[in-house]
Amino acid sequence: MRYTKILSICAALALPFLTPVAVSANSQQAQALADIESKGLQAVGSKRLEAMIAATDAANNVEFTRRWLAQQPKASGGDQWKCLSEALYFEARGETVEGQFAVAEVIVNRVKSARFPGSLCNVINQGTGKKYQCQFTYTCDGNAEVIAEPRAYDEVSKIARAVLDGKVPALTDGATYYHTTAVSPRWSRVFTRTAKIGVHLFYRDGVQTASN
Repeated sequence: MRYTKILSICAALALPFLTPVAVSANSQQAQALADIESKGLQAVGSKRLEAMIAATDAANNVEFTRRWLAQQPKASGGDQWKCLSEALYFEARGETVEGQFAVAEVIVNRVKSARFPGSLCNVINQGTGKKYQCQFTYTCDGNAEVIAEPRAYDEVSKIARAVLDGKVPALTDGATYYHTTAVSPRWSRVFTRTAKIGVHLFYRDGVQTASN
């Protein structure tokens, strides 16, 4: 199925990561979140998503279960929330809840990095229009993007909302790539594996060592 397809590697990566800067004051974080939703992330400037993903008191209350998701209110949001929700639906709806959160984290980590575009939508749609040369296969495989499982979409949309609200603890140790356990792409040999969650393995830039 499409949600188990490999996340392609970007061909040329030359710029360094940005250093995350957390916003500690609740009022500052609330304003940053409002700016992100209203300005589509691009206007946030060099800080990108640092304010958005700052840890909050609610982070420790997140449970990676469908029972927890069922207890959350129906999610809503702007274009960036919609892009993230759709990416989780098409890429990871068959994963565990924790695995879906981990895939969302990879997307956010890419936005934080200067090596990738500066918004969720632009990261997700990078390479779209070039068949099988995109970053997320569902955006360029030639198939119509139809939400055929509304319950699954409702769940992933809540995950996207929690991520945008900064309520989720880190899971992947800075990963910006992943692939399913069913394959072993060549690029994975030169990246550092950071986590295994569900059917996905997660990586960040850096050469593998015997201790990894």
